Amino acid sequence: DAEVRLPDVTVGIAIGPDKRVTTASAELRPTDTIYASVVTQGCAQNAQLTARWTFQDGQVVDETSQTISPTGTAVTEFHISNRSGWPTGDYEVAILLNGAQADTRSFSVR
Repeated sequence: DAEVRLPDVTVGIAIGPDKRVTTASAELRPTDTIYASVVTQGCAQNAQLTARWTFQDGQVVDETSQTISPTGTAVTEFHISNRSGWPTGDYEVAILLNGAQADTRSFSVR
């Protein structure tokens, strides 16, 4: 089941119909919906992908999981939004595969 790899994680403010980020950015605005596009390769039945979004001191902003059963290259999309606006500062999204951290991306809100 551990035949899934994560070759790419992209953070940005817009995604296309293929779930890939179309407007990648490491510096976002407080009003943006923030997307993470996770590309996986390999085959698995019921692998669990989790996006754990954290703010500066490690405070968890959001955590969402999706179960995937890829047969080759697949793209999974996660996103977060905040109607009242994101506090400015540094953020990180950690992508976990079956509970183990597989990749992280840092970004900031200015």
